[in-house]
Amino acid sequence: MSARVLITAGGSGIGHAMADAFAASGAQVWVTDVNADALADLPDGWITRQVDASEEDAVSELFREINIEWGGLDVLCANAGIAGPTAPVEDIALSDWQRCVSVNLEGAFLAAKYAAPMMKAQKAGSIVITSSTAGQHGYPNRAPYAAAKWAKIGLMKTLAMELGPYGVRCNAICPGAVEGPRMEGVLEREAAVKGMTRDAVYQGYAAGTSMQSFVEARDIANMAVFLASDGARLVSGQVIAVDGHTVNPDPQV
Repeated sequence: MSARVLITAGGSGIGHAMADAFAASGAQVWVTDVNADALADLPDGWITRQVDASEEDAVSELFREINIEWGGLDVLCANAGIAGPTAPVEDIALSDWQRCVSVNLEGAFLAAKYAAPMMKAQKAGSIVITSSTAGQHGYPNRAPYAAAKWAKIGLMKTLAMELGPYGVRCNAICPGAVEGPRMEGVLEREAAVKGMTRDAVYQGYAAGTSMQSFVEARDIANMAVFLASDGARLVSGQVIAVDGHTVNPDPQV
């Protein structure tokens, strides 16, 4: 049987690249996304469901369907997340903080909560959590996002300890600045906050890495496939940055 893989927020961006990469490796792919339009044109053969990753009833129903359809799950890519507000901490509304933390952190928690019993029962599995270099360094004007991404690393390390005795591995990928629409929004908002041009902020992010480069979604996807493979059979509890080596997380350099 080919690997059974669930990717949350797989309709676009990093999640879509992950689904492409796993499908290319021969895996069965199940993709969720909160955006129905993002699911409309995905390849034939992928199972898709519109799910808000932060809503427990919806996540519980999703895993009930997975158990009926597949009878288990080999790989969970807990990838759902939103950028949240870009502003100094004193200007962030509590409701914006809560929404950002809910999707990023609680989304990963709920996916792991319902995947864990399946994987423990089969005594095998791999959970890959999408964190961020913001979860390693912190980022100015991104307090809720950074806080949630740090917390996801704590969640991952705890899951690795809880599930390891059952043969289940858990790791976190920390993308750097990833080319794409979400990052474009961050660049524009950060430029407004700092009184800089979008291009200056972009160059600042690139200059903040030793490889002087943004990351592409496929770079993250390739790491996810590796972490789920037998080649990484003893890799667990690890935080792996795919970021061109961030040396200065503040783009105002």
